[in-house]
This record gives sequence, structure tokens and C-alpha cells, in this order.
Amino acid sequence: MMKKCSVLAGLAAAGLAFGATPALAYIGPGAGLSLLGALWGVIAAVVAALLFLLLWPLRRLMRRQRPATQRPVTHAAAQRATHHPQQHSNVARGR
Repeated sequence: MMKKCSVLAGLAAAGLAFGATPALAYIGPGAGLSLLGALWGVIAAVVAALLFLLLWPLRRLMRRQRPATQRPVTHAAAQRATHHPQQHSNVARGR
């Protein structure tokens, strides 16, 4: 009985698939190019995310291996090193 049902379902599916008529619809080149552009954007985002995840541990290892004297000085660290309190007081500004 089960085999009869599956054969009947297969014949019905084949009849529907082969008996379908064309949709008579037209999709212009603009829609296709938009779809391709969006697809490339998604692919590029996924690749960039994967590269970021793979390269992040390597960047951290490279930073740890470099001696402290070779590390670049940030802008905030440079300001702290050259901070002169008398230059920033209200008295020095004439207020």
C-alpha cells in the first residue's frame, strides 16, 4: 500500500512539473545586476569577517612579542608625557 502511494505521488509530481506552462514574465537586466551586486556585498562582508577573526590572534601575538620601546606612542600617551599643569590653569589664561 505504501509503495502504491509513493508511486502515485511521484507520477502526480512529474505530471505537474512537465505539464506547467511558461510564466511569460520578464525580468530586466537591472534586477539581475542588483541581485549580483547584493550577493557580492554579502560575500565580501562574510570574507572580511572571517579574515578579521582569523587575523586577530596573530595581531595580538605580534604586539606581545614586540618590546615596549618599539611600540608606537598614542596621542593620549604623548599628551600625558608632556603635560604641564601650569599651562592649563585658569590663572595662566588670565581668567
